[in-house]
Amino acid sequence: MATPSQPVGQTVSQAYLAAGQGSAAAAEFQKILDHSGIVWNCWTGALAHLGVARANALESRTSPGADADAARVRALAAYKDFLTLWKDADPDIPILKEAKAEYAKLQ
Repeated sequence: MATPSQPVGQTVSQAYLAAGQGSAAAAEFQKILDHSGIVWNCWTGALAHLGVARANALESRTSPGADADAARVRALAAYKDFLTLWKDADPDIPILKEAKAEYAKLQ
């Protein structure tokens, strides 16, 4: 169940990701981003970029051929978006460190 600090869309997206359903997770995270008026300057928007990146990274590992390549490109772009949004954040924040490591591994 979503808490007041975690919207339902974020919870559903994380559930799909945890279940290994990258495509469904990416679609749910994208729904969050598509409502930019709601997440414009909120942590949920930034984390949705990271979620899209992680979901597409998962797809790049589980899809065949060209689909994997396309998912990798989408993942790299989403990681860049997240890292750009958090460029001034404390570099010791664990989720930022994880995202940087995931991005480097994907390159």
